[in-house]
Amino acid sequence: MSIARLLAGTAVATALVAAAATPAEAAVNDPLYDKQWGLRQIHAAQAWATTTGTGVVIAVVDTGVDLSHPDLKSKLVPGATFVDCGPTSCGNGDWRGPNGKPDASDEHGSHVAGIAAAATGNGVGVAGVAPDAQIMPIKVLEAGSGSFADIAAGIRYAADHGAKVVNLSLGALPGSQALTLTGLESDATEAIAYAQARGVAVIAAAGNETAPLCGTPAWESGALCVAATDRNEVKAWYSNLGVKADLKAVAAPGGAGLVNCDDDVWSSVPVGTGSATCGQGDHDAYAGTSMATPYVSGVAALLFAQGRSLDNVYSVLMSTARTPVVGLRGVYSPTYGWGIVDAQAAVAAPRT
Repeated sequence: MSIARLLAGTAVATALVAAAATPAEAAVNDPLYDKQWGLRQIHAAQAWATTTGTGVVIAVVDTGVDLSHPDLKSKLVPGATFVDCGPTSCGNGDWRGPNGKPDASDEHGSHVAGIAAAATGNGVGVAGVAPDAQIMPIKVLEAGSGSFADIAAGIRYAADHGAKVVNLSLGALPGSQALTLTGLESDATEAIAYAQARGVAVIAAAGNETAPLCGTPAWESGALCVAATDRNEVKAWYSNLGVKADLKAVAAPGGAGLVNCDDDVWSSVPVGTGSATCGQGDHDAYAGTSMATPYVSGVAALLFAQGRSLDNVYSVLMSTARTPVVGLRGVYSPTYGWGIVDAQAAVAAPRT
């Protein structure tokens, strides 16, 4: 879910957009890198000397991606579109969708993709958390909303076509957990289980409703729920808590929301769609748990590139996360889940 200068709501489902330099960091020449405080909060650059995500595919199951964007086009593998298509793809994951026309809110997927794995060190825009990971664009939302069936089709496609990480920066309205708990809605639940059985991590946004529970699909067993923090490592005011039955929850940078551009999260948007407020034609600053989620997906890609199993990736993401202020690791709280993900600590953890 994202908050792009305003809070964007949720539907079933909607996009959720609400130190000294290391040698790797010193080599980054992306113009907006200095504004990317989120990379510093998760210690991304310190992890790059160990792993950059080479060979790992992150599926961005979202509103589609601008396939021609200079920060993304070199990172893409073939994608798919599931917007009123049934279980068979009717497109290639482009943000414009089957009708070939851009819709309001469909900039979201390009922003999410850039956070996770934008081309880094190319002198353009932003750096990605996993600089050498690839992006699989999967469009399941049109005009910012879609169905559980389409989302499930996107997850299954990703699991069947080589993705190791599925990023779900989307979610349903508060209370929708009851639909899956009672079995009235099972598409997303079953698709997440399908992906998990194939060793694929599913990383999902907690939601932007200030609710006490992770929204669905983040609520589902097998998904890692991601709450949002601001640049001061305080839980973002809009973020749902990292609370779910299996306690699989962490936090990551999502931005302040409703403050200013540089307190939010900078990333790519379809060429020419950047807001006048933030002043970058092909990049923009959004806030939301949608933005927090790809930070975690990027770190998951760094870990998979080290040859780790799915169980180890989930375990390490949680056990190495840190609780702000006190700095404790491996301690769960409703506010942060297991804490803010820490790429540097994660890639150094044992591969057991």
